[in-house]
Amino acid sequence: MIHRVLAVALIAGLLTGLATAALQQFVTTPLIHIAETYEAAHAAEAHGGEAAADWKPAEGVERIAATSLATIGASVGYALLLLAAMLFANESIEPRRALAWGLAGFGATGLATGMGLAPQLPGAAEAALAARQFWWVGAALATALGLYLLLRQDRAPLKALGALSIAAPHLWGAPRATSFESAVPAELAARFAASSLAVQAVTWALLGVSVGLAWEALRRRSAGEASVEG
Repeated sequence: MIHRVLAVALIAGLLTGLATAALQQFVTTPLIHIAETYEAAHAAEAHGGEAAADWKPAEGVERIAATSLATIGASVGYALLLLAAMLFANESIEPRRALAWGLAGFGATGLATGMGLAPQLPGAAEAALAARQFWWVGAALATALGLYLLLRQDRAPLKALGALSIAAPHLWGAPRATSFESAVPAELAARFAASSLAVQAVTWALLGVSVGLAWEALRRRSAGEASVEG
């Protein structure tokens, strides 16, 4: 079982990560490049004409490779979480069910968290990193628990607890930037936030289908090997 889980996560994560990385090059990466020009100009102005030189991958193949590897790694991690959740819930792992769970994953890690902390471009005004990470993780976990109680439990008190769990992070409130001064135009920031959420939705949908297909393929292979040995 452990071997199958790891194999499915690697296969689904690799396929989804490659597809997402390609999609990002056309949808979100161009917006990031534009924002970086605003950020560099703002930093140069703030430092008397000289922008601080932080290390980053060189433009072209190096940057695309670094971004793609990070995307693939994140996809593998999300695939492991998706499989763990479905196995914990004793859910049958097949494409349609895994797609539904994948969309729930987007609801928890993309839609719910994005309502409080929208995806940000370089140069945008932001709250402290630790505070944002703490709220993001808490909101994702609370939403995942809430969705599970709402969709998988029949008792009204548990469903009510699920609704409260989803609302709790937003009632608490996401951390806010102390200053709303930003080097990025508001229209560009809004477009990036919407595009990022769309890419995340596609990613989770592809991940769910890929997990379901890979799981079924490995299950059939294991069944075939068992019948041959028998």
